[in-house]
Amino acid sequence: MAIGQRLREERERLGMTQSAFSAVAGVTKNTQLLYESDQRSPKADYLERLAGIDADVQYVVTGIRSNTVGHLAAQRVADGAPVTAANGPGPGMAEVNLYDVEGAAGAGRSLEGERIEGQLYFPEAQLSALGISPGSVAGVKVRGDSMEGTLADGDWVLVDLANRDPRREGVFLLWVSGERRIKRVQRLAGGALYLISDNEHYTPEMIKPEQMGEVEILGRCEIRIGRVS
Repeated sequence: MAIGQRLREERERLGMTQSAFSAVAGVTKNTQLLYESDQRSPKADYLERLAGIDADVQYVVTGIRSNTVGHLAAQRVADGAPVTAANGPGPGMAEVNLYDVEGAAGAGRSLEGERIEGQLYFPEAQLSALGISPGSVAGVKVRGDSMEGTLADGDWVLVDLANRDPRREGVFLLWVSGERRIKRVQRLAGGALYLISDNEHYTPEMIKPEQMGEVEILGRCEIRIGRVS
């Protein structure tokens, strides 16, 4: 298998289009096409940028898999489609702050002022294609097993803080009676909310219209980031 074929294989493994991949790598889509068709050889600075998004550059160049790549596994919460996430910055990458909010001292609804645990980086083009504004997202730590099957204890989840509309069912970060929770939300006729834990051992909770003052939807959970051991 030639370098171009392995390069395409890595791009597809990361779930990226040629446009998004080339934007992160700092080249045009046409150049990406030339690389993948082996009509031109990738340059060192191009490969260095790919390493920043956890592409297996060693595999692209030599055909031998590295054991240091692939430690981040990101996917859409809604359908499990793969999403690219990286530990380090790079061209065209959006920085997302990570908050372990349940372990934080602050008790406010907003994440502003909470201690930042770290950062992850996502291609801006990829977030935009998903309808997510890079400036309105935050990473939140999942605690407990109530969403097991969708989100595991210790996962990070990327929350779109600009999307608070529960009319389309989904998984949301909420403020309920003084604490933050991650639940699947269904909006019922009359304005009530049905809070569902994907773990069947937990009982769903009904929030009646007269109780809505105790509830605030903080954002839709869009991307799950786990670890591969």
